Amino acid sequence: QVELVESGGGSVRAGESLNISCAASGRAIYDRAMGWFRRAPGKDREFVATIGRSGVGINYGAAVKGRFTISRNNAKNMIYLQLNNLKPEDTAVYYCAMSTGPWAALSRLDYQAWGQGTQVTVAS
Repeated sequence: QVELVESGGGSVRAGESLNISCAASGRAIYDRAMGWFRRAPGKDREFVATIGRSGVGINYGAAVKGRFTISRNNAKNMIYLQLNNLKPEDTAVYYCAMSTGPWAALSRLDYQAWGQGTQVTVAS
């Protein structure tokens, strides 16, 4: 049973950057695609980014493409999300998730394990 724990969230101003992390324990994640999703107040959970098991097949949501970067370190069982040029509309709880298979996946239905989330707040 994998456990995913996010960290690194915080409060920043528009235009600033954050790097959030996801530590996996209980199971190695090298054979699974991983993803980041977010939920803003009053909205559904939204796809942010995904990365395949070997670091290929990266995809981003339209709202973050060009500003966010997903990466992974399988040796450390870690997933990262670099958030650049943050905007107030990026304010949300960010969740790390492990997919059911090795290929990058955009739908939350393709994920079987979720972290508790880390809050990112961007002031204008």
